[in-house]
Amino acid sequence: MKGSFVNQLEANKAANGVFLVQHKEIRYKKNKTGIDTGDPFLSLTLTDRTGELDAKMWDNVAGVMLSFEQDDFIEVKGALQIHNNRKQLTIHRLQKVQQNAVDLADFLPCSARDPKEMLAELQQMACEMKNPHLRELLDLVFADAEMMRRYMRAPAGKSVHHACVGGLLEHVLSVCTMARYAARHYSTVDADLLLAGAILHDIGKINELSYERSFGYTTEGQLLGHIMMGVRMVDEKIAQLPAFPARLRTLLDHMILSHHGELEFGSPKIPLFPEAMLLHHLENLDAKMDCMRRVLEQDANVDGYWTGYSAPLERSLLKKTEYLTGPGSQETAVPPPAPTVTDLAGRLQAHFKREEK
Repeated sequence: MKGSFVNQLEANKAANGVFLVQHKEIRYKKNKTGIDTGDPFLSLTLTDRTGELDAKMWDNVAGVMLSFEQDDFIEVKGALQIHNNRKQLTIHRLQKVQQNAVDLADFLPCSARDPKEMLAELQQMACEMKNPHLRELLDLVFADAEMMRRYMRAPAGKSVHHACVGGLLEHVLSVCTMARYAARHYSTVDADLLLAGAILHDIGKINELSYERSFGYTTEGQLLGHIMMGVRMVDEKIAQLPAFPARLRTLLDHMILSHHGELEFGSPKIPLFPEAMLLHHLENLDAKMDCMRRVLEQDANVDGYWTGYSAPLERSLLKKTEYLTGPGSQETAVPPPAPTVTDLAGRLQAHFKREEK
């Protein structure tokens, strides 16, 4: 029995439910002088498909702190409180829950769109390409049943953007939609090359990320990263197409290698031709907009017009709806009074004096 979801918990009320442990840390209480007392407490981040929650267990910790680990499911009983303007769950009791007793769909957020519909839309875009080599390559990719199974489930990221089942496909489809508009606006851009790069730029994430129980990284993903893995996967498909032009392969590889835009952001190369540059900016725009959406939807601050600080965005965000509808929002903007003839004469006189100097 799942019990309450994160977004259903109310402040100053009892909170009971089963949650996934995203982060677990055993800490020790300090006395008034700042010295550890030796009494442990638990600092946890609990999640389900509706969001995440900071949780603390202060008492009776010794008997349960080793009974579960990160990525385990636990049933908790406690109370939700407001601490420093943020929701915090104080746990009174907890126990581990076996995976076969839960529905994983309750714990992994999912795209609002049907992955099969998104994949069909993406395939239709590929079918409309005029370049036979790129179309043949994408046909080979879409024909790989195992690759497509993972493509439809993979998130685009662990937490920053499109962090949900089907998130990668949602992100790629969004970038492709913008790419088609952009190619019409910038008439010198090769629309097929841009679209192929958009479809393939994050393909490595299907193997970089783990997403069967919670979102994390595979060992290969940690060692290589999705950019290197993506180039390898695309090159393996191209190797099955003897007539594929070598220089076209080089351009596709470069688009994958450079789509993060800067060396400091993980790209081995910076974009060096228009389609690569455009892909970088479209991909980055879509990622940033989804990151903003997630920060605003899941912000833990209870009051005020600003979210907490977002490290990926390097800023706090204005809660625009609350700002426009909060106290004082009905006040009308009073325009400054129009200048009088005397005011204008004074400004002209001052101007001429400055000119004389």
